[in-house]
Amino acid sequence: IFPRRVFLSPFPISSRFGEIKTNCFLATCQMFYHTHPYPPYIPEDSTRLIVGTLPPPRFTTGNLNDEDVDFCYGSSNGLLWKVWDRIYNLGLVYENTHFAIEQRKAFLKREKIGVCDIVGAAYRDKIDASDLGMQQPELRDLLGILEQHPKVDSLIFTGGNSKNGPEYFFRKLLKTAKIPLECLDDQVPRKHQFVCAGRKITTYSLTAPSGTANRAIGSMPAYKATKAQNPHYTTLDFRVEQYGRVFRESG
Repeated sequence: IFPRRVFLSPFPISSRFGEIKTNCFLATCQMFYHTHPYPPYIPEDSTRLIVGTLPPPRFTTGNLNDEDVDFCYGSSNGLLWKVWDRIYNLGLVYENTHFAIEQRKAFLKREKIGVCDIVGAAYRDKIDASDLGMQQPELRDLLGILEQHPKVDSLIFTGGNSKNGPEYFFRKLLKTAKIPLECLDDQVPRKHQFVCAGRKITTYSLTAPSGTANRAIGSMPAYKATKAQNPHYTTLDFRVEQYGRVFRESG
């Protein structure tokens, strides 16, 4: 499955005891083929789709921890469900159980929210969840999926237009299809609009629900101003407010 690369060194390789082991070093390394473990989850009558990239590799390999939920955005390190829990008072459990999965499915069905990450698979040198680490990404046909679900009128990206982010990849799909993307609001969370299958669809680009985005939040003037007034204000609080506005507007 994995493409194999070979590195040859023309120099002798010595052990720490000074003994020359060989005059040619042969090393092989394998790239990890990171496949998305979940197909799109789009309940009937969904009007909004959450669009991300790939979950952490342990969801592909099946090595989940006790606090992971074997479902979309179920990583114990992720924040999307924690933010939704705060916004909607869901009382979610964070454990690797069938009950936890059913809690999340019930919420998505009730709120008419689907999940359709844009990346189906990618190769990685390093086995981690970094978007930048993805190579040769295989994108899902999100435009075709929108045609199959005529009630969807909003896409909510779990990240912006930085390289290998969900908005970044979606712009590539639009460019290939020669579909223009109109900017409605260039302030985070950015808001755009395009036409697909004869209807207008609005996109929102959230600040990513991962710890790696905390530094970016910390540099935002709005966060700094609130933090100065309330030292207990956190990056999670910031997301609850931002996501809350987007889900109220898009709903």
